[in-house]
Amino acid sequence: MLGVTALLAAPGLAQTTERIEAAPGARLEVLVVTGARSEGHPTLVARDLPVARELADRLREIPGLSGSRMGGHGTDPAIRGLGQNRINVLLDGAFVQGACPNRMDPPTAYASALGYDQVTVVKGMRSLEYSGGPGGTILMERMRPALGNERPWLGSLTAGLRSNGNGRELGADLAVGDQRRYLRLVGGVTDAGNYEDGAGSKVRSAYEERTLAFVAGVDVGAETTLELSLEAQQLRDVLFAGAGMDSPKSDNRALRLKLDQASLGWFSNIRAEFHHAEVDHVMDNFSLRPAPMASLRVPSTSDTSGLRLTGELERDTQTWRLGVDWDRNDRAAVRGNVMTGQSQSVLWPDVRMARLGAFAELDQPWGDALRLVAGLRFDRVRSRAGAAGEQPAGVMSSPNALYARYYDGAQASTVTEHHWGALLRLERELAAVPGMVYAGLSQTFRSADATERFLASDNMNPSARWVGHPDIDAERHRQLELGIVMARDGWQLDGAVFHNWISDYILRDRTGVPGDNATIYRNVAVRMLGTELTLRRQWSSGWHAEVGAGYVRAENRSDRRPVAQTPPLEGLAMLTHEQDGWLAGLRWRGAAKQSRVDSDPMTGSGLDAGKTSAWGVLDVFAQWTVGARWRLDAGIDNLFDKRYAQHLNRASAFDPQQIQVNEPGRSAWVKLRADLPGVRPG
Repeated sequence: MLGVTALLAAPGLAQTTERIEAAPGARLEVLVVTGARSEGHPTLVARDLPVARELADRLREIPGLSGSRMGGHGTDPAIRGLGQNRINVLLDGAFVQGACPNRMDPPTAYASALGYDQVTVVKGMRSLEYSGGPGGTILMERMRPALGNERPWLGSLTAGLRSNGNGRELGADLAVGDQRRYLRLVGGVTDAGNYEDGAGSKVRSAYEERTLAFVAGVDVGAETTLELSLEAQQLRDVLFAGAGMDSPKSDNRALRLKLDQASLGWFSNIRAEFHHAEVDHVMDNFSLRPAPMASLRVPSTSDTSGLRLTGELERDTQTWRLGVDWDRNDRAAVRGNVMTGQSQSVLWPDVRMARLGAFAELDQPWGDALRLVAGLRFDRVRSRAGAAGEQPAGVMSSPNALYARYYDGAQASTVTEHHWGALLRLERELAAVPGMVYAGLSQTFRSADATERFLASDNMNPSARWVGHPDIDAERHRQLELGIVMARDGWQLDGAVFHNWISDYILRDRTGVPGDNATIYRNVAVRMLGTELTLRRQWSSGWHAEVGAGYVRAENRSDRRPVAQTPPLEGLAMLTHEQDGWLAGLRWRGAAKQSRVDSDPMTGSGLDAGKTSAWGVLDVFAQWTVGARWRLDAGIDNLFDKRYAQHLNRASAFDPQQIQVNEPGRSAWVKLRADLPGVRPG
């Protein structure tokens, strides 16, 4: 169900378009930027996601994009071997930071494909518009509905079933308005049980999800548009096979306000944005599984606010893109003993992190074939932990006591960092065929997040402690990338090689001390090398073929060992045929064995569960379009019911042993969709 097309448009523009149609919302296109910065987005008719599969789960099929699984919900993506907050994830322009110290709810957990119209995946550094994100950026966006006097309303209704885990989905995406104003309402429910892996074993993966979004927009002038959106997600009874706890509740409430101005004085394409999101999360080890001797509960919160102002300035052949932005995230989490009613650990001690940044980028053509992109960015990052001195009940230590124990007397204090980022990229059009080659150099910084700097998880068993480093240094990524994008006679090729030198990489590690092998953080030097290649063939008869692969190798140069949680060589092959309202296809997904691991907690981090065997699975799918309104999608994932696991796993906050979660076995699914065009009669 994953289609791929290469787009070669204006000089200096090259991007790959990976197309997925979301369920159950409006049509969704996924753009994977591999060359120059995009000057516009195509409109493509694509196909549905299978029932009860997250969008982040499905994005793992893009070469160079992986993801860790902890259960059936909350897939945490990684681009080119860099994950968590080493990539930027924006939900319709908003940063939504999860509230679980163990990342049960990464930002993508609140990114239901329902109601999103476009996802842009940027691999590596193509722009300095967003702070950090050395691995890349994932932008999930909603577009203005195409309404007018002849079509005052439109919408879609979707229902689907999935065999493995008894997954069910219902959804609606409706819009009403005219050329000046619009209202959009998106709502949906997903209910999934525990799936079985290829060996027939049940995997704790059940969840319930409810999504509701309201978007209102109006043209307040000939060149000015104002848009307000309110959104809420509810996750209930989310089970995690790869963690010591489950999540009975996780809620997100988000508000966004956007002002778009076509031109103002010398500037054009001006956008001002404000966003605010509040996430409330609860995890425990007793309400959704047999209660242990010690019943523990962790309520946590994460509130994120931000402002952004961007615009373009054109002078002769030069285009300047300028912007300023600010964001703040407040996090708090306390682990308590339910039986005694007392706090056990102040996991996030009232952490506040604020950032103020500005960037400027120049796009300069040189003649007919060359283009230079250059930019600078400055960020001021400030963080503090207001409750680091708070003493839990009993014999457990305060956050400051834990910091002092593991980092030579360190104490939480207000930390202020100043970072300069830079980007230089040269692109050259090919003379013999449509396409381009490019080379890029960049420097970016990534500050420690709330967990890496301030986490304070105490335990009577020292090896189960997990302690952030209040004085940890920020990472510096210096990247070099070379690439090519070309197309000719129905053939399309894009490929890249990249090298990333990382100074002060923030490594989650172990002390290695017998009797006190706690989880800690320290800075090391890391080198990453990788490559990606995709080849496609399109025939006029309706046949389409594609093969793609991505590989990255990460080396801890300070300790002469592999970096944990690095994906192996991964690949995709697909063949589809489309004709007269029908589409059918085969898709093969696979990965090589990963033997370069860091799995021993006494000699390394122990974050890898172990070596991962090579695997390959085959999917089949079909689509039948009836008229202009009805479409039936069906498929079988993992046709031969293979037992397999992807290499990336999630580290548990409470279990010293890492767990690798098996992927679903054979899963048949079917989905019916009705499009409501809303055309005015006559």
